[in-house]
Order: sequence, then structure tokens, then C-alpha cells
Amino acid sequence: MIDQGTASSPVSPVVDGRAAAPEHAIPASLRYLTKFVLIPLIAVATAFFGCISLVCGLWDRSGRQQHLVARVWAATLLRISFSPVEIVGEEKLKQPMVAVYASNHLSYMDTPVLFAKIPFQFRILAKQSLWNTPFVGWYLQRSGQVPIDSESSRSAVAGLLRGVAALKAGMPLMVFPEGGRSPDGHLQATASGCAFMAIRAGVPLVPIALVGTYELLPMHVYALRPRPLKMVVGDPIPTEGLTTKEADALTERLYAEIGKMYYRYSDLTVGQQ
Repeated sequence: MIDQGTASSPVSPVVDGRAAAPEHAIPASLRYLTKFVLIPLIAVATAFFGCISLVCGLWDRSGRQQHLVARVWAATLLRISFSPVEIVGEEKLKQPMVAVYASNHLSYMDTPVLFAKIPFQFRILAKQSLWNTPFVGWYLQRSGQVPIDSESSRSAVAGLLRGVAALKAGMPLMVFPEGGRSPDGHLQATASGCAFMAIRAGVPLVPIALVGTYELLPMHVYALRPRPLKMVVGDPIPTEGLTTKEADALTERLYAEIGKMYYRYSDLTVGQQ
């Protein structure tokens, strides 16, 4: 039995030899606060800023005004969630740099953190299927985000090449190389697409570690657990002189850098999964 009135650390039982999704004991007060206060506020904020963004898209096809609206939306969601963000390595973001910014992916709240705290224009690499979603797809299309379809190798490469084109046009890209949210708060296997784009465009690869968003809103948990968050910015990894044949090696270096930063500040430790 899980005590619904107290919080506890997630536990990962083993099912059929594999770690199952962790169980989370959520205090009843947080469940009710999320259901009756926080989720309605988040929905209203998302609808409000979404409408503003769509209106801006009528005349701004560059996506710059929509990005500014997204920054305000993201900051609003963090305030509603009572989750302030500390930036470690903030000085590395002072000068905008065309690069591929690669972050671990823990929660739906990762996107608000990145939009709120990255202080310059960037575009995201997102699943092609999102372009078919009403409102969301319209925003993605009009704001200049980059779609990628992983259903086949050919379509995936086409998406990566669109990302390369955006980088060569001077627009930084933000990607989640793990592809999906972590089910247990630990790092997952990383795809080499971000390294491929960085090498083809001749731009650096910047590792970012998000800490605390998993505990704030884990996968398959529908209650916010407000807490301080961290965004840790690593040193740019140069790609000069590399070829796409070295994308896997560059990806391993990226994974190591993100892992080093993440486990330094996270309550989790390597080997717990």
C-alpha cells in the first residue's frame, strides 16, 4: 500500500527481468492542487498565449515574435508551477551562438524551462506528427520549427538536413537527442542526429543538463511537485575537422558531458536505474 498522504522517493520494481516504471507517492494535497488549480491555470495560459502566437503568425513568418510569446508562456508556466530555475554556466549563454543545443529529456516541463531560460532565438527539432495536431501544428509551422519523421531512414535524414539548413541560415537549434522522456529520471540512449547536424553545418554542439524536472512532473504522473530546478550549460564541443562518420563518437562525448553535469547536481546517482 502506498501512503497517499506522504511523499517518497521513486521505487523501480523489477518486472520480467527489467526495471518497471517507478512508483511515486503523491500527497493528496498536491494532487488536488494540481487538478483544481494548477492544470486549469496552465490550460488557460497555454490557450491565451497560443492565440496570441497564432495571431502574430499572420504577419510574422520568421517566427521571431512567436518565439518571444513562447518565452513569456514558458515563464508563466514555471511561475504557476512554483518552480524557479537556477542557471549554472549562465555566462555561456550571454553571447548568442549558432550551435546545436542538446538537452536531456525528463519531463513535459523541460520545454518551458528551455524557452524561458535560453535568452535568444532558437528553433526546435520536433516530431513530424505534431504538425498534424490542431493549433500545435499551426504554431510549429508558422514559427519556423523543424519537423523530423523517424518512420524511415530517408525521411529522418531529410528532417536532419532541414535542421542543417536552419543552422547554416544562422538559427540555433534545440534538440532532445534521447527522443523521448526518461521513464525513471536517468539518461537514456542518445541518437546521433544532433551530432550529424552539427558536423554538417560546421557549428558547435552545446550540452545542457536539466535537473529537477523529472521530480516536478515524471512520466505518467499527473500531479506537479513544485521544487527548484537547474539548467546546467556545458562548454561547446567543437566540430571543426570532423566528418559525419565521426558522429557516433561525438554523440558519445555529448552523452558523457550531459551525464557528468546531470549526476553532479541530481539527487540520483549512476547505477540506480
